[in-house]
Amino acid sequence: MTNPKASTQLLIVLSAPSGAGKTTLCQELLASRTGFTRAVTCTTRTPRQGEQDGVDYHFLDAATFEKKIAAGEFLEHATVYTNRYGTLKSEVLGRLREGRDVLLTVDVQGAASIQAEARRDPEMAAALVTVFLTPQTLSELERRLQKRNQNTPADAAKRLGEARREIARWGEFEYLIISTSIAEDVRRMLAIVDAEKMRASRSAAPEL
Repeated sequence: MTNPKASTQLLIVLSAPSGAGKTTLCQELLASRTGFTRAVTCTTRTPRQGEQDGVDYHFLDAATFEKKIAAGEFLEHATVYTNRYGTLKSEVLGRLREGRDVLLTVDVQGAASIQAEARRDPEMAAALVTVFLTPQTLSELERRLQKRNQNTPADAAKRLGEARREIARWGEFEYLIISTSIAEDVRRMLAIVDAEKMRASRSAAPEL
């Protein structure tokens, strides 16, 4: 007899301090398997060069963002470095119901909000997998932050301080990846995905 509640679709929440490479890792994962899709988040920050509305982010003004909060439309939302970020519930659940694995990159605040929502929503709890990505050393992270053209020295110092606080919360996640190279980080993420899909709790019972 099959389990009608069985589902192998995953909501993969990837968190990392700024500059650790979560955006690049997400892009490589999307390119590696056709079953992955990215949840496009909302933000009030201005677009960076080359970013497209609806592709990289949904760019919203502050008033529209606040209306969506009031309407309960966000799965998670947070203020990060004076800008607002949020993920729409409809964006995530809609793609899961289409049979897609959803990749979501958020900060640790956002991951905590999603975990809290999953405790109230069995559908989301069944799909959720949380992963924290961190560089091998803070000095490596500092080097990456200093190389970013959009970061002033003060910005880089602020983000490094925030990174220390975020890394201290790695134990809130199911999996930890200490970044070594893009290829190895992708291999480890795919291993996590494959292992999660093999869990008995996600599988239909065999016909006997």
